[in-house]
Amino acid sequence: MITAIVLIKTSVDRIPEIAESIAALEGVSEVYSVTGTYDLVAMVRVRAHEDLADVIPGKVNKVAGVLETETHIAFRTYSQHDLEAAFAIGLES
Repeated sequence: MITAIVLIKTSVDRIPEIAESIAALEGVSEVYSVTGTYDLVAMVRVRAHEDLADVIPGKVNKVAGVLETETHIAFRTYSQHDLEAAFAIGLES
């Protein structure tokens, strides 16, 4: 699974609508409204690198109100949730 973190600048008066449109796209697992330079952060998860082109420039950038994106590809995932699950294997609650 390939994970991309997409930083998105939008028309600020339409952030909720734009976020909902992006969240509805296939390949987008979640969208966060954030403070700072960017307005939204989208998590894109696809099976192959080639699929990123279909989702990010092919769909996300075409949502009305998206002004600019910056994409970061994740190398490895470090998650407290994953660590807790791994250590809990075989233990009963």
